[in-house]
Amino acid sequence: MLKDKEIEAIVAEGLNSLALNDKRVLVIIPDATRTMPLPLFFRLIAKHLLPRVKALDFLVALGTHPPMSDEALLRLVGLTAEEKAAHYPTIRLINHAWKDPEALITIGTIPASEIEQISRGLLSQDVPVRLNKLILDYDELLICGPVFPHEVVGFSGGNKYFFPGIAGADIIDFTHWLGALITSYDIIGTADTPVRRVIDRAASFIPRSRHALCSVITHEGVEGLFFGTPEDAWRKAADLSAQVHVRYVERPYRQVLSVMPAMYDEIWVGAKGMYKMEPVVADGGELIIYAPHIKEISVVHGAVIRQIGYHVRDYFVKQWDKFKHLPWGVLAHSTHLRGIGTYIDGVERPRIQVTLATGISREECEQVNLGYRDPASIDVAEWTATNDSGLLVVPRAGECLYRLR
Repeated sequence: MLKDKEIEAIVAEGLNSLALNDKRVLVIIPDATRTMPLPLFFRLIAKHLLPRVKALDFLVALGTHPPMSDEALLRLVGLTAEEKAAHYPTIRLINHAWKDPEALITIGTIPASEIEQISRGLLSQDVPVRLNKLILDYDELLICGPVFPHEVVGFSGGNKYFFPGIAGADIIDFTHWLGALITSYDIIGTADTPVRRVIDRAASFIPRSRHALCSVITHEGVEGLFFGTPEDAWRKAADLSAQVHVRYVERPYRQVLSVMPAMYDEIWVGAKGMYKMEPVVADGGELIIYAPHIKEISVVHGAVIRQIGYHVRDYFVKQWDKFKHLPWGVLAHSTHLRGIGTYIDGVERPRIQVTLATGISREECEQVNLGYRDPASIDVAEWTATNDSGLLVVPRAGECLYRLR
């Protein structure tokens, strides 16, 4: 585990290697749904850059997550309003505005022929590369975020902080649907994926210098930190993440209880309790997302999810004309939470049952094609202590990936 002084040494060495004197630097950071000691990194980056640069600002890579309030932005970087005003008055904390066309700029297009090759024939279409136009106001773009196994791209981090982090909806929808076609079951925890190749290709259009501080975080602290290009730093972090974030079990479980931490405040992000556990749930078994604090499916995307429900991939693929006009990223989320399964002759057969034990009502769960369990009926301590070899209780679920050995 790295100590704070060791972290600072890596940050300082990396930043000092860049010609940033009198330059404008934009740091791209995660929102509150990622475990990371961001206040430490904020202070270190500010300490080593403010004396050198013309401007230093931080842009939150929201993707399509809800924007953060001013108070939440300050909490994210560990500041009070008074501390911000006294010590960092020139630094701006900015939400990515993915829904505002005026906030975006198209910097290139990946042609259909290239997409067909990268996706191994799954998709063939031009993909416009659209990003937050703030990037053009800066000389250096610095990614600072953690790397974990990820359901869409294989491992998070690196250029994923551009796409979907600060991207427009079209490339977000495209990459998520490509991942859904491959399935989360097959893609999660794999470094070299078609989705990662699309993201890296899209990043090659960015007309600014790009570097990254890619960290590997556990509940105990910072396991590793790597500086370099987004591609190189991410690769090293992904290799380490594969060692520390993947847990192997000897056999599948009939029932898995994913206990979700408070940082997941809606099913849109709380569904990670399914993605990371799906590989170790036995055929016909049940995955329970336990999160009494979650009362929303999705603030941003809930209306579409209620319209379509949660279904296996082939439910959409085999009825494509019926669904292709809807946001592909939402369709992807639907398939990821429902898991793999079949849709044959109008009959859908998911491999496992997915149940919500949350603040979402039975009626709403049934409306979106998920199981319901009253969270008050679950005593996590009692479930953890039970001597049931077919049950797995996972505290603080959502970041570590479980696999069969």
